[in-house]
Amino acid sequence: MSKRILTIVSADYDDLECHYPILRLTEEGYTIHVAAATLNKVNGKYGLSIQPDLTFDQVDIRNYDALLIPGGWAPDQLRRFDQVLDFVKFMEANQRVIGQICHAGWVCSSADILKGKTVTSTPGIKHDLMHAGATWVDQPVVVDGHLVSGRRPADLPYYVKAIIEVLNQK
Repeated sequence: MSKRILTIVSADYDDLECHYPILRLTEEGYTIHVAAATLNKVNGKYGLSIQPDLTFDQVDIRNYDALLIPGGWAPDQLRRFDQVLDFVKFMEANQRVIGQICHAGWVCSSADILKGKTVTSTPGIKHDLMHAGATWVDQPVVVDGHLVSGRRPADLPYYVKAIIEVLNQK
């Protein structure tokens, strides 16, 4: 049975950090759904857009094996939705895969799941993650159990490979 992955987006998501994992994970045979606050098309930072399949209100997070959070400026908006924080908390409590890249650590920080975790991110938010209780390291990808974190678009090949490896272990 195919693993089911939820990607969450908001305006100004990082185009590569959203679309690259969707393409690669689709190639691997996973089922990907995209959720946003509304069903309106969502624009990325650099000109791409994506059509959500579901609204946050329509998501039953229990049906997903992984949650992917792209970076860009979207995480600053995403962390303001209680449903999004609930998604992250559910995935953490149930040891399901959480992927965060670049600024996406803001969402996990706001969901209060980073205490005692080792993560990476864009260096611009390393102090935010450290203040949330994480150990921050400057590496392309970090796997801490079911939490997979990446720094930036150039690290996407390592980040997505790690997500696939962790998903295949579950």
